[in-house]
Amino acid sequence: MNALETAKFEFCLRLGDSALIIGHRLSEWCGHAPILEEDIALTNVALDFVGLSRNLLTYAAQIQNEGKTEDDLAYMRDVVLYRNALITEQPNGDFALTMARHFFYDVFSYYFYHELCNSADLSLKGIAEKAVKEIDYHLRHSAEWMYRLGDGTDESHQKIQDAVDELWMYTGDMFDTDEHYALLQENNIVPAMDNIKEQWHLKVKNVLETATIKVPEVTYMQSGSLKGLHTEHLGFLLAEMQHLQRSYPNSTW
Repeated sequence: MNALETAKFEFCLRLGDSALIIGHRLSEWCGHAPILEEDIALTNVALDFVGLSRNLLTYAAQIQNEGKTEDDLAYMRDVVLYRNALITEQPNGDFALTMARHFFYDVFSYYFYHELCNSADLSLKGIAEKAVKEIDYHLRHSAEWMYRLGDGTDESHQKIQDAVDELWMYTGDMFDTDEHYALLQENNIVPAMDNIKEQWHLKVKNVLETATIKVPEVTYMQSGSLKGLHTEHLGFLLAEMQHLQRSYPNSTW
């Protein structure tokens, strides 16, 4: 692969891995959500993310051109080769923690994928255009829960505040870029991340204030996912997610 192809490949892994991992996390709620309607909603959102991941990892495999498929990239890589944003791999915890994590990533996805619809790369443009309708719903869904939990009972308010405080240090990692991203931006393939970050902060601040949730004053941010440096949670998640494929390679239904 030349430099531009390598940059596209890494970028597809970044988005594809993030969608795959948060999709897997949400799928863990299937049969365990607090109400039946939410059980179905979270499962459907999880499927949306897995579908988005499949499109991105399929394109990554095509760019790599080594005869691999999206399944190879999803199931046969080790943890240090994953590029997903750190926030996506954080455990579900209670329902408030899940919704705060979901909301933070949904706001990022909303602004990023809408901008990616303008990409000079027609494949990425098409993937983004297909994804935005689902992403719009994801944000409405998680934002509504931020309002309900934040402006609900004393207990729900405290739980969602604790969740926001706990996850805040992982939000900065979503906006990290590297030399690959810079090359893509020079070629009008990806949007300016500074603009996405600014829009994210404005939207998050507005929703949190409306939900009577305090914006954390934490300035320290965890980072490293672009270099394969993850929290301890990703290894356990992959062990479960990849078990069947690694135990019985090339299995089919």
